[in-house]
Amino acid sequence: MFSFGYRRRVRWDDLFNDLEGQLERELNAETTDLRLHEERQRLEKLSLRTRLSNVVRSVGLSGAVRLRIVLVSGDTVVLRPTALGRDWLAAELVDAETVRAKCVIPLSAIAGVLLNDEQTMASLAVESDGAGRQVERVGFPFVLRDLCRRRRSVEIDTRGGVLAGTIDRVARDHLDLAVHPLGTLRRATEIAHYRLVPFWQIHVVRLR
Repeated sequence: MFSFGYRRRVRWDDLFNDLEGQLERELNAETTDLRLHEERQRLEKLSLRTRLSNVVRSVGLSGAVRLRIVLVSGDTVVLRPTALGRDWLAAELVDAETVRAKCVIPLSAIAGVLLNDEQTMASLAVESDGAGRQVERVGFPFVLRDLCRRRRSVEIDTRGGVLAGTIDRVARDHLDLAVHPLGTLRRATEIAHYRLVPFWQIHVVRLR
């Protein structure tokens, strides 16, 4: 027969085991709650630009990333990102009517980004502590000034319609566009007029 002392010791052992189990569960629950709280705080700080950057960096390593961007105009464009600046996205348009047309889209013109499961998870990744590429610090006006310097013919989608021509100069918050037909050089005889275009009016700049 088991002695009373033995039965008592078994009951104490069961009690201690039960307390240890409860303590472990509570500690695990606290750790889980802390991780969830930290994750919620991290997500609250995520910007649209950061999520786009995460998609381009992770999925873009395969060289086949495609993004569907909904513009504030309501149009949806399919593109392959090539660079992401401070407040703009450069890409190649994937369109049956255009052959690898290059474009620049200010982030302020993006009304939405349509992602698949893989891209959504990639967009939520922890941001790298690295310094990043130099181009990521470049602002939209700098890109426009570079196009002006190169005298590139452009097609600009704006709130007021599509404009074609050559950028003559870029000021603080707008540009001067010499409006002329696509496929023609910037000659005085071809210029219809000069138009001042505020940056906030621009949806897409297509390079021609």
